[in-house]
Amino acid sequence: MTDSVNSRELVLAILLAVTKDGIYSHVAISDVLTKYQYLEKQERSFITRVSEGTLERMLELDYIINQFSSVKVNKMKPVIRCIIRSAVYEMKYMDSVPVSASCNEAVKLAKKKGFGKLSGFVNGVLRNIGRNLDKIAYPDKKKAYKQYLSVTCSIPEWMITLWEKNYSLERIEKIAEAFLKEEPLTIRCNLTKITPEVLMKRLKNRGMEVNIDEKLPYALHVRGVDYLGSIPEFAEGLFYVQDLSSMKVAEAAEVKANDTVIDVCGAPGGKSIHIAQLLSGSGRVITRDVSEYKVSLIEENIRRHQVTNMTAEQWDARVSDKGSIGKADVVIADLPCSGLGVLRKKPDIKYRMQPEEIKSLIALQREILSTVHQYVKPGGRMIYSTCTIDAGENEENVAWFTANHKEFEVESMEQILPDELGSDGFFIARLRKQNV
Repeated sequence: MTDSVNSRELVLAILLAVTKDGIYSHVAISDVLTKYQYLEKQERSFITRVSEGTLERMLELDYIINQFSSVKVNKMKPVIRCIIRSAVYEMKYMDSVPVSASCNEAVKLAKKKGFGKLSGFVNGVLRNIGRNLDKIAYPDKKKAYKQYLSVTCSIPEWMITLWEKNYSLERIEKIAEAFLKEEPLTIRCNLTKITPEVLMKRLKNRGMEVNIDEKLPYALHVRGVDYLGSIPEFAEGLFYVQDLSSMKVAEAAEVKANDTVIDVCGAPGGKSIHIAQLLSGSGRVITRDVSEYKVSLIEENIRRHQVTNMTAEQWDARVSDKGSIGKADVVIADLPCSGLGVLRKKPDIKYRMQPEEIKSLIALQREILSTVHQYVKPGGRMIYSTCTIDAGENEENVAWFTANHKEFEVESMEQILPDELGSDGFFIARLRKQNV
């Protein structure tokens, strides 16, 4: 790295944006990497790795710090807290960085940020941890399994208790470990413009490592991506960044030529674009979202992928659109959810989400389903999907819906867990409206 202090200062800015200002982690990291495109790839990788890793492992890092610090983490000033957390992450999980370098750079950064009087405290805590990395005492796995999982996998205990209703603790451990595992970037090839083989060759020629998925031949797994905006194939709309489990929504919809599809909560438009491309320019895809900004994201993706059979509209899915009643062959209801299936990509959700909010989301999901099901034609289909692994938002919602709307029957239902495909946790149910 040409300027390690500057890199750590950018990491600090990201961590403060997420933990103090409430910015989503993927947004904070993307904003910094976009602003500092000129940095060398190695520096950008360092910034990403330390920022994401510190957020992913935050409960464990705090547990470690609290063992060696006279001042507990929650009592520290936000800047000092973030500096120490990221330094401990470096020491424990980055073999390429000497422990002494992590300590020294943390002290320099504390001074640079106006906390010179606390630099001795930072130095003392970090050197104490550095000397005792192999002596950290974790909760006993046999006596306190949930606490052990919470600390070692940085998952709040209430979340483990929630999942315990449907999964064994052993399975929860596999799920939690999967969230911490680094996976390649998954992209969906735009088959209307290029074949997966040609796209793979072009990306490999740019120095990336690329593999075609064994089950979805238009899905590619890519490593070595630096900045998406700098890849011509991305700008040309030759691929869309999309998780494997998300691609399955379009597969489940089983659209046919000339279908009318309404995606009621569609931003930024990935699933809708996938469906529009599967329709090969036929039919009509109407993609909606509640805010003007989110609709602009959909429109941007429509333009980049040059989709001609898709339009974007601003609409609140809770409000009935009388003009759409009985008009859709397929309704895509990929609804707002807790996001507990995407903790690998958005680790800060672990610390934001609370049980009370999940209850509110379940009520919102039911309100939307009660509205948008009206748009389905007799014989048509509604796809209900979420990016969570919480049964309350998934199977229980489907059971509630079919009990209250008996004209719909469940054709298929799949809960994808993050330890199964190396993908996000995702739920997809296909509901068919009977010909009545």
